[in-house]
Amino acid sequence: VQLQASGGGLVQAGGSLRVSCAASGRTFRTNVMGWFRQAPGKEREFVAAISLNYGSTYYADSGKGRFTISRDNAKNTVYLQMNSLKPEDTAVYYCAADPVGNFYSSVYRYWGQGTLVTVSS
Repeated sequence: VQLQASGGGLVQAGGSLRVSCAASGRTFRTNVMGWFRQAPGKEREFVAAISLNYGSTYYADSGKGRFTISRDNAKNTVYLQMNSLKPEDTAVYYCAADPVGNFYSSVYRYWGQGTLVTVSS
């Protein structure tokens, strides 16, 4: 499974941005996809996850009410819509597929290359 993240960029605080993650290859092997982020000098942290079969969604507290994860199974693509962005949301956002164990852990079998989101104050 190959993952290609895109859609990052520079946005002002309070603005919105949508990042995408397109999956290719043996996508039938994946049932959960997630988004993580890593800010400079910090560890990678869980942002959101979605069940590709059932559409169930899960969020870290930092993004609840502001972020929405969704999927388009026909396009093998997962999206993360981010609203009311804050400077502390600045990070490289990574998509991942097929968790080993808990979906909120950083142990996933497949990772995208990351896309940079910068929120200016």
